[in-house]
Amino acid sequence: MIGMTGASLGFLMMLGLMLVGLPVAISLFLTAFIGAWAFLGWPTLMGFGNQMWSGQNDFILTSIPLFVFLGELLVRSGVADGLYRCLSDWMRRLPGGLLHSNIGASAIFAAVSGSSVATAATIGTVALPILKERRYDERLTTGSVAAGATLGILIPPSINMIIYGSMTNTSIGQLFAAGIVPGILLTGLFMLLIAVTCILKPDLAGPRLPARPMAEKLASLIDILPPFVIFVLVMGSIYLGWATPTESAAIGVVASLLVTLAKGRFSMTLLHEAMVATVRISSMILLIMVGAHFLNFVIGVLGIPQALTSFVSQFGAGPTQILLILILFYLVLGCFMETLSMMIATVPVVFPLVVHLGIDPVWFGIFLVLMMEIGLITPPIGMNLYVVQGVRGQGSIMDVIRGATPFVLLMLAFTVVLIAWPDMALWLPRQLF
Repeated sequence: MIGMTGASLGFLMMLGLMLVGLPVAISLFLTAFIGAWAFLGWPTLMGFGNQMWSGQNDFILTSIPLFVFLGELLVRSGVADGLYRCLSDWMRRLPGGLLHSNIGASAIFAAVSGSSVATAATIGTVALPILKERRYDERLTTGSVAAGATLGILIPPSINMIIYGSMTNTSIGQLFAAGIVPGILLTGLFMLLIAVTCILKPDLAGPRLPARPMAEKLASLIDILPPFVIFVLVMGSIYLGWATPTESAAIGVVASLLVTLAKGRFSMTLLHEAMVATVRISSMILLIMVGAHFLNFVIGVLGIPQALTSFVSQFGAGPTQILLILILFYLVLGCFMETLSMMIATVPVVFPLVVHLGIDPVWFGIFLVLMMEIGLITPPIGMNLYVVQGVRGQGSIMDVIRGATPFVLLMLAFTVVLIAWPDMALWLPRQLF
């Protein structure tokens, strides 16, 4: 067992390896390798193969490439275009106009794709040219797209929740259920922020568009059916007990293939591109998990979680104080690490402390996902900022950062409310399970 000094040095070494440009998976493995070699000896290192096999031999992990493939098919099928047009018809008269379509389309598309980055790229491609033509404020436009896309990892199905559940043996179904209410509330708060901002500064939203005839608005609702049906199929099959998360992901893939066929977008080229992207993304995620699983094993053998628990107990800090410290910790860490890597690298150390403090693992999963959301739009590493700027293709990324800042502050306030009112996340899982 090593003390907090040794553990802190190991964590700083891991961050240093990432900052010099080494891939995250290699940084995690090297940290575990050096720790095992220095404190445990070669016999522990010889067991890496068994650790790798046991970490990946988990049925639930099969759902990751399936959900990634589902999202890739929807990105290429044109679902986002119709979804955005439909929401634009219904929301254009609200204060903020088409900016609400950014949030609404991101929330709905996120509910079936499970990826924030894919949502940012897809919705940004559809929305940015339209909003530029309508003379909407570029900062608020890009900020709303970047922030709305973060809902992709909070509203189920979420790949981040699957990974967290796999690492902590927490029910994926309960995590999915716990994300629904906070996801809906945060979507509403994003829209409220846009409405208040545009009421105070009407020029940010460009000229107000005329209302569409009711017949046309009703006809456009057909474009919202594909993502809605896929969401109901995936989530309904889990909550009714008809399918596991992996089986529900396969159902979603079949449904997305049918949608692609129905829209006349299916081709062997599309299928090949979606499969290649799925293999690339899934391999990256699972390779990171291999390194994280070995690091988790070494951390456990070295007694670092117990050392951290004892260290915290000396100061008599309660759950609320620890959670406030974790907000600051993840806020700072999110400025330097990619969010998925940040979650996988810190869960082995933080989760035992959370359990020791009596914090519900399902609730903590939602708290952690919120921290990952904030990390997606905080500079200099926030992925959504770069994706939106890449789609925008002009100007400075500082415009995107400034546009996203009000949403970051709102999400921080929302996280504090979640701490004060844990039933926001736990009520629905209790009703369903």
